[in-house]
Amino acid sequence: MDIWDGLYGPVEVRRMQPYETVKDYVCPGCNRDIPAGTGNTVTIPRDAPDLRRHWHHVCWQRRGR
Repeated sequence: MDIWDGLYGPVEVRRMQPYETVKDYVCPGCNRDIPAGTGNTVTIPRDAPDLRRHWHHVCWQRRGR
């Protein structure tokens, strides 16, 4: 089991719209940049909100494959 499959409780998943993203992030799925102004998926483990991460939509959908 890993962090995204319940290790720290349920994971809240939200889609961020481009206008909502004002910072650059690094996707944990591919380790590539997500520039500010790019829509992405934010994931927040309920029991460890400090482990919140921003993913490319496709990377989040394909994780673990």
